[in-house]
Amino acid sequence: MYYTGFADEASPDIDLQIKATKELGWSNIEARGLYGSNLAFLSDAQFEELCGKLSASGVSINCFGSGIANWAKPITDSPESSYDEFRKAIPRMHKLGIKMVRMMSFAVPAELKPKSWDYFDEVIKRLAVIVKMAEDAGILCVHENCMNWGSLSLEHTLKVLERIKSPNFKLVFDTGNPVFNDDIRGTPPYKKQSSWEYYNAVKEHVVYIHIKDGFDDNGKQVFTFAGEGKGDVRRILKDLFSRGYDGGISIEPHMAYVFHEENKDRKAELCYKNYVEYGQRIMGLVAGIKKELGKK
Repeated sequence: MYYTGFADEASPDIDLQIKATKELGWSNIEARGLYGSNLAFLSDAQFEELCGKLSASGVSINCFGSGIANWAKPITDSPESSYDEFRKAIPRMHKLGIKMVRMMSFAVPAELKPKSWDYFDEVIKRLAVIVKMAEDAGILCVHENCMNWGSLSLEHTLKVLERIKSPNFKLVFDTGNPVFNDDIRGTPPYKKQSSWEYYNAVKEHVVYIHIKDGFDDNGKQVFTFAGEGKGDVRRILKDLFSRGYDGGISIEPHMAYVFHEENKDRKAELCYKNYVEYGQRIMGLVAGIKKELGKK
């Protein structure tokens, strides 16, 4: 087992991302925000600088936190930007030894969610292209349950898995997202998803765990330290470890900085300290669960 995280929540500066990672005693970063962009779209000079800094520090990128088919890419738009991002990222992933890419299954505009199944075949068609690219490149795609077609309900995820049968397509499960996401089953008004119910339905396909937590306060998203919200973090981790999970644990605090929301008052020191404290707390939570289970 290893720890990692979206270190851009500690800082947009790669030097501080590395510093926070090493302060935690970790050796991995899940790369998302880099130099104001992402791995696929860095200039050649920026990429070479990144490679040098990682090599000198002993820190690696375990996963590319991409924008491929994500919440900003509607199913009603062309998929070419997602294909292009992956094409550009693959040689850089190879150079850095990154074996895993986080991706999604295209956003569904709010007004189309009640008719989401009308887009199922198109989703599968697009995902098949992305997964074939991954197979050819020897890269593992991990699909995240975050504001995309495949995360509209646990049933949506399971249907995607039924159609995309590839060893290069698995799941990363975000414990926090179900707390805030509607369960698009039945008719509106929709209830929120249950993290435990969702996880329990898809856990056989989960190869990577994403820790975020919080609660819905009358429509306002409130993010908390892991285990203090409604994300069933402790229950999920206990089940994972009891089943022999030995993969990555990736943190995304969202407490001081939300990646996809404007935050004009972002305070660098607060973000850095929050990221490190979040990491320390998740290590403590994991240690307690493993002790309870009699595992090292």
